[in-house]
Amino acid sequence: MNNSEVVIGVIGIDHRHIYGMLSGMLEAGARCKGWWTEGEPKTLSGFVKRFPDLPRVADRRELLDDGDINLVLIAAPPHQRADLAIEAMEHGKDVMLDKPGCISFAELDRIKAVVERTGRIWSVNFSERFEVPSSIKALELVRGGEIGKVVQTLAVGPHRLNRHTRPEWFFDRSLYGGILGDIGTHQIDQFLTFTGSSDAEIVSASVGNFANPADPNFQDFGEMLLRSDKARGYARLDWYTPEALPNWGDGRLLVLGTQGYIELRKYVDIEGRPGTDHLFMVNNSRSTYIDCSDVPLTYFRDLAADVLERTERSLTFSHAATVTRLALEAQQMAEQDLRRE
Repeated sequence: MNNSEVVIGVIGIDHRHIYGMLSGMLEAGARCKGWWTEGEPKTLSGFVKRFPDLPRVADRRELLDDGDINLVLIAAPPHQRADLAIEAMEHGKDVMLDKPGCISFAELDRIKAVVERTGRIWSVNFSERFEVPSSIKALELVRGGEIGKVVQTLAVGPHRLNRHTRPEWFFDRSLYGGILGDIGTHQIDQFLTFTGSSDAEIVSASVGNFANPADPNFQDFGEMLLRSDKARGYARLDWYTPEALPNWGDGRLLVLGTQGYIELRKYVDIEGRPGTDHLFMVNNSRSTYIDCSDVPLTYFRDLAADVLERTERSLTFSHAATVTRLALEAQQMAEQDLRRE
C-alpha cells in the first residue's frame, strides 16, 4: 500500500459525475493507474476524450489487487455501488462514490459494518456542495456569522432529462433508487451542513411522474420537508429543465438566518450576470453580490489528505451515512404515500 501519495483506480464510469470526481483528484495531486467499467456505457467516449492516456483494464480485480492503489473511485450504476465499495474496502482501499452511495437500508447496514471492521474511508461526492464554489463561499459566510443563526434552507434541484444520453437503468427506480434517494442526497447534505445539524427528521415527502408516462418506473418530481433540533428545510427536485436554459439546471439554494439571508444561483443567473456561482447576501449591514467563480474547491485535496493521514477533514463517515439514511427514509415515505393514493 502506497503511504506517500494517493494512487487511484476507477471502477465504473457509468455516470458523468466520474469526470469531475477523477479530475478533482488529479488536480489535487493524485495519480491514476487505470480504470475498469463493464461494457460500453454512454459515458465511455466522454471519459476517453477527457482521460486519453489512462489505461483500461479487462478485470477490476487487477485494480483491487494492486498494492499501490489506495483510493477507488466508483460511478457504476447505483444498484452496483454498495457491492463494489464493499469489495474495494475489503481489499484495503478507501472509496469515493458518486451519489447515491447505496440505494437500500440493507446495503447501508452492510457498508457500516465493513467501515467499522476495516477502518476504510467511504466518501460520497455530494457534488452540488463539493464542486460548487458558491457553496463553499456561502458556508464560509454562514460560519462567520454573517446572517445570524440559520433557521431554514430552501433548495431547488431542477435537472435536464437529456433522454438520449441516459442508460436503461436511469429509468428504473429499483436500479437508481428513486429521485429522493438519488439526487435528494444533495439537498439533505446541504440542509445538515448549513444548519449545523447532526441529524434530522423527514416530516413529509412525495414523488411523482408527471411528464414521462411511458416510463412507469421513473420519478420526475420529488419534494421533502426536513426538521432538526436547529432548523427546518424544504427541497424540490425535478427533471423538467426546459431546452432554452443554457445549462442542465437552474439549481438554487436559499439559506435563511435570523439576521439575513443568502441566495445561491449556482449554475446560471437567468437574464442576469453571465457564468456560474452567483451569491447574493442581505444582512443588517449590507446587501451585496459576490462572484464566487474563483473560490477554490476543498473536498478533493482534503480527501487526498484523509487517505494519507487517516483523518476525516473532507467528510465524516457519520455525515455521509446520515445523509444516505435520510434520503432512503424520504424515498420510503414518499412511496408509501404514493401507494395509498
